This record gives sequence, structure tokens and C-alpha cells, in this order.
Amino acid sequence: MTQPEALERELRRAAAAVDSSPPEFTRAADQAGLVDIAYATTDSPLGPLLLAATPAGLVRLAYVDFEHQDDVLEELAARVSPRVLAVPRKLDEPRRELEQYFVGGRHTFDVPIDWQLTNGFARRVLEATAQIPYGRVSSYREVAELAGSPRGFRAAGNALGSNPIPIVVPCHRVLHSGGGLGGYTGGLDRKRSLLAIERGQGTLA
Repeated sequence: MTQPEALERELRRAAAAVDSSPPEFTRAADQAGLVDIAYATTDSPLGPLLLAATPAGLVRLAYVDFEHQDDVLEELAARVSPRVLAVPRKLDEPRRELEQYFVGGRHTFDVPIDWQLTNGFARRVLEATAQIPYGRVSSYREVAELAGSPRGFRAAGNALGSNPIPIVVPCHRVLHSGGGLGGYTGGLDRKRSLLAIERGQGTLA
């Protein structure tokens, strides 16, 4: 068995166990090109976050006190690739942009997005949501219409509820037509906090 094959075997074991790996193994796997999904955790004013990226871009952001970290990593291993490993330096840019956002210093995210965890109408809804400007809000009906189904506002709500990249894809900016908050992955307190910072009512420092 060659060294890359041995590293890949160990990486698959680590992904299956959703366990941490020693730094030397992480470096070797990364250098051998065996990491398809790099992830890192980071603290934020909204609680701990897990960020995961593929070579194409940010593929997952999760509130890990709402979605268990092991469950998120197992989902990534099953749906994207079992080559999942903690490589924090590969998430430096999205972490930096999030820090700037929370203190009011960033109004748009520049990190590329990997949309592969969503498709069809749900993806169109999230792509429409990603275009809602900072400090503005839209409605479930409006994003459904932009996604090509004016009557699909309930399905739009489901798509937003399963948004794999909250904050960066700003589903918190979508409200009920009458102004009600609607739902939010991670809880309505987080949705209120994000809307407050974007309305200039303080920062999440």
C-alpha cells in the first residue's frame, strides 16, 4: 500500500469516527491532497460556529449548540466526501469576514460559496436570498417569486429553514409578508440579533 493510500484509509477512518486527528496526520493528509472538506470551529457573539469548505468554497456553516458538531460532520461525510478533516487555516478568510460582520465592519461576504448541499427550487431560493442587500428584508413570497414559483412560499420557507450556510446566505433577512419574523435555524433570538446589527441598532461584538 502506498503512502497516499494509507493516508486516505486513515482519513476515512477519522471521518467515520468524526474524531480529531494529530497535527502531523492533518499536515500529511493536506499535503497529499486528501482533504476534500476542511473544517474549523470558531467563537462568535451568536455562539460557537462550525465552518466547512471544499476547494470550491464555503459549503456549511452551523450553530453547533443547535446542530451537534458530530451530526454536521457526519452529514458532510455522507453527502459530500468522507475526506473531512479539521484544517483551521483553510477557514481563516471566512472567519475573518464573520468577525468583521459582527462588529458592523462588513456588509457583504466575499468568500466563494459551494452550493452542492442544495439543488432545484431550494437552491434558487437561497441564491435569491443571497442577493438581498444588507439592512434590507424580503418576504417568503418575494423570494419564491424570484426563484420561479410565486405560489411556492411555503416551499421557500422550507428551503430557508434548511439553509446550509446561514449568516453568509442571509436567510435572516426573509420575513413573513405581514412583517412577522417567521422561523430561523438556530432560533429567533439569533434572527433578531442579526437584523438588529444590520439596522444599526448595535453590534455583536
